[in-house]
Amino acid sequence: MDRQSRMESENFRVRASDDEDRQSSRLYIPSFKLASVLNDEKDKSSLEYQRLTWDALRKSINGLVNKVNATNIKNIIPELFAENLIRGRGLFCRACIQSQMESPGFTDVFAALVAVINSKFPQVALLLVRRVVLILKRAYMHNDKPQFLAAVKFVAHLVNQQVADEIIAFELLTVLLESPTDARVEMAIAFVIECGALLQDVAPKGLHGVFERFRGILHEGDIDRRVQYLIEALFAIRKAKFQGYPAVRAELDLVEEKYSHDVSLYEEIDPETALDVFKLDPDFIDKEQKYEALKKELLGEIGLGGITENLREYLKYMQHQKQVAESESGSDSPGS
Repeated sequence: MDRQSRMESENFRVRASDDEDRQSSRLYIPSFKLASVLNDEKDKSSLEYQRLTWDALRKSINGLVNKVNATNIKNIIPELFAENLIRGRGLFCRACIQSQMESPGFTDVFAALVAVINSKFPQVALLLVRRVVLILKRAYMHNDKPQFLAAVKFVAHLVNQQVADEIIAFELLTVLLESPTDARVEMAIAFVIECGALLQDVAPKGLHGVFERFRGILHEGDIDRRVQYLIEALFAIRKAKFQGYPAVRAELDLVEEKYSHDVSLYEEIDPETALDVFKLDPDFIDKEQKYEALKKELLGEIGLGGITENLREYLKYMQHQKQVAESESGSDSPGS
């Protein structure tokens, strides 16, 4: 079975997690009253307090992501770090993906935002990359061209920001050009225009192979004349070294230390949609205190690159908590 058939045969579904939206909409609390309610609540570990802080976190993350642009991104970043992005990582990924799908023209801005988050919280960016890949697969399987094009554009700019490894770019191009149609070739051309400059720098041999495939498609002559002209135009762009199509705009090049995630089109991916829904956390106070200490350090830093010692300790703590939870889950299973 070839790669394309394997991808089409799998059932990739991303479940929309709107439960908490429906629940919170039953009782609306204005922002100015919410702060007062939170301050008056004595039991910080109670279900009610945790739910209120969750709703506040969701609204804040949604608001910040929705208003980010190339001009204000440097102001939005500290405000985002002021929110608990570990607790709200599912909310952030969901808000970012929804905003990008609705406004593909701002894709490079959202990718730049994710790149900065990735420099501090790589597990948050990894979750987003996985979800975008799942959406791309679902759109491809259902022949949803608008959503597929939006997801392709997001992948291209995540590759440009080196949040996603370039291997996924070549996997996607292989799928699109393996059994070429007018629509698939046109999508592949659009993708190469978006991230060709980066691929030329980091994987010139791989990009050369892609252009050889384009050349073969031209010689076969089975596609529409209009698409053939698009391929010829793409060769001209490559000859000009992608001038006018930079991988990252100067104002969106915000991270010095890059960390890429290797996510494949062919691996099974858990979108972890449970992270989008409120759940009572017995360790809520401890985790909030740890993030509060980390937040002070993050907001006190001058640069945006690098992972600090406190962050490393916090990530170790979160990993330990996850291992404990998995161990307890395994011990409760039948036959253990």
